[in-house]
Amino acid sequence: MMNNLFSIFDPSTNLMNIPFNWISTLIGMMFIPLSFWLIPNRHLFFWNFILNKLHSEFKTLIGNINSNGSTFIFISLFSFILFNNFLSLFPYIFTSTSHLNLSLSISLPLWISFMLFGWINNSQHMFSHMIPQGTPNILMPFMVLIETISNIIRPGTLAVRLTANMIAGHLLMTLLSGTGNIIPNYLIIMLIFIQILLLILESAVAIIQSYVFAILSTLYSSEVN
Repeated sequence: MMNNLFSIFDPSTNLMNIPFNWISTLIGMMFIPLSFWLIPNRHLFFWNFILNKLHSEFKTLIGNINSNGSTFIFISLFSFILFNNFLSLFPYIFTSTSHLNLSLSISLPLWISFMLFGWINNSQHMFSHMIPQGTPNILMPFMVLIETISNIIRPGTLAVRLTANMIAGHLLMTLLSGTGNIIPNYLIIMLIFIQILLLILESAVAIIQSYVFAILSTLYSSEVN
C-alpha cells in the first residue's frame, strides 16, 4: 500500500529510457499563448502587480541600490516554482517540485554561489557574522560551530521544506480520493466538498511555498553583502 501510495510521484512516462515527465517542468510555458504577454488584459495587469510588489520587497531585503538584476533572479525563481506547483494540481501531471532532484538542484547552486561570493569578497563580514555581537568569550567556539552547521544545512532545509509540503498535500488528496469506492453514497457529496476545500488549501500552499523559497533565498543573499 505504501509503495502504491508514493508511486504517484514516480516518473511513469519514458521515451528511449529517459523520464519524459521532467520535461513538464519547462514545457508547460508553451501552453500559455503569446497574446497573454503582449496584449494588455486583467490577467497581465494582476501578474505585473504581483511582480512589482515582489520587486520592491526583495529590493528592500537585499538593501543594495543596484539590486534590480538581483531581484530579477529571485522573481524568476518565484515564478518558476509557482508555475510548477500549480501545474502539479492538475490531474495526470507530474509533480516535479515534490522531488529533491529539482528542489535541491535549485537551492544548492544558489547557496554555493552565495558562499563563494561572500567569502571571496566580504571575508571579514562573513567571519563577524559567525559570532553574534555580545557573545561571551567562552561561548564563541560553540557559536562558531552552531552558525557553521546552520549555514551548511540551509540548502537542505530549503529543498526539504518545498518537497515535504508538496508531498503532504498530494498524499492527503490521494488518500481521500481512494475512499470514494468504500464510503456510503450519501457521504459522496461531503467527500467532494472536502476535496474542493483541500484543493483550495493546496493552491494556497503552492503560492506560500514559492514565496517562502524565494524570500529565504533573498535573505541568504543579503547576508553576504
